[in-house]
Amino acid sequence: MTRLAGKRALITGAARGIGLAFARAYRAEGATVTIADIDLPRAQDAAAGIGAQAVRMDVSDPASIETGMDDAVAAMGGIDILINNAALFTAAPIVEITRADFDRVFSVNVAGTLFTLQAAAKRMIAQGTGGKIINMASQAGRRGEALVAVYCASKAAVISLTQSAGLDLIRHGINVNAIAPGVVDGEHWDGVDAFFAKYEGKAPGQKKREVGEAVPYGRMGRAEDLTGMAVFLASSEADYIVAQTYNVDGGNWMS
Repeated sequence: MTRLAGKRALITGAARGIGLAFARAYRAEGATVTIADIDLPRAQDAAAGIGAQAVRMDVSDPASIETGMDDAVAAMGGIDILINNAALFTAAPIVEITRADFDRVFSVNVAGTLFTLQAAAKRMIAQGTGGKIINMASQAGRRGEALVAVYCASKAAVISLTQSAGLDLIRHGINVNAIAPGVVDGEHWDGVDAFFAKYEGKAPGQKKREVGEAVPYGRMGRAEDLTGMAVFLASSEADYIVAQTYNVDGGNWMS
């Protein structure tokens, strides 16, 4: 369990859920890890439990990205791996989408991904030793969904950014790839379920049950189902993989 020994990783939005599962897996593989999150006290608590560091980072704020990245690099002595995990979800019919909601989601899911990636890439280039950047896309980025236009569009943009950044940065030895999860259980799904209860007239918990039953594997994903791909893409085993987005979704989408 030392595929990431000596590597230094920053994971955004990692105070809980999928990001925290990644942090645990990376620590188990020997990496030094910094948890970045807008909720610093929660990030500090999470980091203390796994022997990691924590920094505050609001990925919708360019100054906060730079400060958080500087703090992480100072704590770890550099950066070799970035996981762009911080994200927001929203849902509404097309005729009810507001500009404020659009701007809020895109500022985190798209601009946050791009400019955190940029900040990490600049430091990796300066180090001269390459690196691995993993963006979190979604099966929602592979297709449209009637009530999820903004979120779907934001994750489609993440897939596109992954392709462009991957093609640009590989000349510096920086591999950029992405993971596209399907439906993953966790506390965030309470909010997702509430959106569908509102707009589809479903009882609380009904949508969650339905999407879980529809997964070919037979259940919703768990955060731990994604960690194998996250470790692989950060390891030397993935050195020849560039600008790809991998579905880890129990068979929900094939591409």
